[in-house]
Parts: sequence; structure tokens; C-alpha cells
Amino acid sequence: MVHVPYRGAAPAVTDLISGQAQFFASPTSVLIEHIRAGTVRPLAVTISERSEALPDIPTVAETMPGYEASTWFGLGVPKSTPAQIINKLNQEANVALANPKIRGRLAEVGGIVLAGSPDDFGKFIADETEKWGQVIRAANIKSD
Repeated sequence: MVHVPYRGAAPAVTDLISGQAQFFASPTSVLIEHIRAGTVRPLAVTISERSEALPDIPTVAETMPGYEASTWFGLGVPKSTPAQIINKLNQEANVALANPKIRGRLAEVGGIVLAGSPDDFGKFIADETEKWGQVIRAANIKSD
């Protein structure tokens, strides 16, 4: 594979659909409508289990056991933010993520809700940092 940098997902999707690019690794939410329309063909999902939004698409782990890579989004605030504000924001975010309408919309585009506490999120970030740090070290990846 040759890495081709794009200025966003839209031009990459356009090149994929037109045949200018033969492969695009992307969050499910970027391609799901094109997958459903049949304009792109998914090969696999990179999360550890099959996607509820695309249950017929295999995982990479089905061929390469242990493989897992995902895109995630979270809320962050400056380190100096008082704990009471952090806890209130976390509480409200968890309420929103428990809303069936929001959960349903996220599921439609392949999203998986991972609600939890600020400590849970901190541990998740630390685990992700360690996991990808190991990959970077093992592959001897260097920044340009």
C-alpha cells in the first residue's frame, strides 16, 4: 500500500468511488451510506467484534486474531477544570448517551457507545496510548 494524504474524508471517498483510489481505511460513519448504496465494498471492520450496523462484514480479527483498531471520540477539558464541573459534564454526557434516540442514531452510522466515568476514560486513553506505542516501537515508525 502507498499512503496518499488527503485533505479530509470527502476527497478520499470521491477518489475511492471513482476508482482513483483502490482502498480507504475509514471510520464506518464516513462510508456507511456508500456501503448501503453499493458504491463501495467493505472488506472488513477493524473493531474486535462484528459491527451491529454491518453484521455481514467480517472483522480483521477473524483472519488476524488479536487485531483491533478503532476510531473514538471523547470529551476533554483543560486540566485545571474543577472536579465538580468535570463530574457534571460527565453526568450530562452519560445521560445523553443513554437516550434511545441518540444511541439509535449512533448505531445507525456504526457507532458504539462507551459511556463511563472520567477515570474510565483516563484509563482507556492510557491503554490506547500504550497499545499504539507498542505498535510504533515494534514497527520502528518514525515521524517525518
